[in-house]
Amino acid sequence: MSDPIYLDHQATTPLDPRVLEKMLPFFCDIYGNPSSIDHLHGHKAKQEVDAARKNIAKHLGCRKESEIVFTGGATEANNLALIGAFRRHKGKGRHIVATAIEHPAVLDCLKYLETEGAEVTLLPVDGDGVVDLNSLQDAIKEETILVSVMFANNEIGTFQSIREIGELVKSKSILFHVDAAQAVGHVPVHVYDMNIDLMSFSAHKFYGPKGVGGLFVRSFSPMVRLDSVYYGGGQERALRPGTLNVPGIVGMAKALELACLQQGSENQRMKQLTSRISAALSDQYSDIFINGHSENKLSHNLSITIPGIEAKALIHQLRDELSFSAGSACSTLKVAPSHVLKAIGLSDDECFQTIRMSLGRSNLEAETIISKLTLAISQLMK
Repeated sequence: MSDPIYLDHQATTPLDPRVLEKMLPFFCDIYGNPSSIDHLHGHKAKQEVDAARKNIAKHLGCRKESEIVFTGGATEANNLALIGAFRRHKGKGRHIVATAIEHPAVLDCLKYLETEGAEVTLLPVDGDGVVDLNSLQDAIKEETILVSVMFANNEIGTFQSIREIGELVKSKSILFHVDAAQAVGHVPVHVYDMNIDLMSFSAHKFYGPKGVGGLFVRSFSPMVRLDSVYYGGGQERALRPGTLNVPGIVGMAKALELACLQQGSENQRMKQLTSRISAALSDQYSDIFINGHSENKLSHNLSITIPGIEAKALIHQLRDELSFSAGSACSTLKVAPSHVLKAIGLSDDECFQTIRMSLGRSNLEAETIISKLTLAISQLMK
């Protein structure tokens, strides 16, 4: 029996074979510790890490490669940015602004920071999942030291107006953090043009390896300083000490390079596929609705509410044919309605009747997906 069609690329993406090929020598051949620069083995590894850092910095619009700090993924980068910024700047104020639809890696971190004395304001969003700039303006006060807004939502795919938000935040001399885990590699990202001070990303969201990511830390206008959350050997400007994951870092750089090359054509293809699927389902089931902004969203995202059909039941029905989720993979262990879907106005029942499909490079046509979905929905409606 063939494997199910994979439709959960926002949870993780398969490793691109070209990325694997680039990584392989760094497991057995170029295996030195890049911090051991006194000998050739370590020097070779450091050269490759430096080249990867430079490549990533170039594709993200950094001014210096040193602005990229390697981490174990976006969750770690979010923690490093938020906790590090708060501890560094809490003498100026303790107020942080974020949105109600942030990833748990941000929301849970902010809950923790409240135990350290932070005051947190979570901004509402409209029915498309967009935060209002006027609401942000009103929320900022003299004690505000940090604003954190995700680039693209992990459940409904909606983009925020990052450049405009960054311009507003910058005018107030406040730090601006962006969780760009779902955006990097999929849409153009330029940290300086977008007025971003801190930005988190993760390789496995754009066909790179798991267990590696990064944090952009701005070095110019302003030079952003963070307190360390970890202690150890002083690697990564003492912000993330520990032996570097050389294969992962090299793989991440290659994956980002390939993703940026394919970005335009792949987004166009994804938009055609998701539009075809959503149109076919809407034609057959008139009460189905698509969540998220109709235009300003990830082209490969489909969040679909199917009244009368439990998402978990549909997933179970199609377990051997399609792999998709009932929401974010990071929160599926919680038997609670999605905080993102609640924030855009869905009822508890509608939250549990919502599936998330996120397409990717391996999805070449829509018709098989449509036929399998419609058959399963019809069977469950009987």
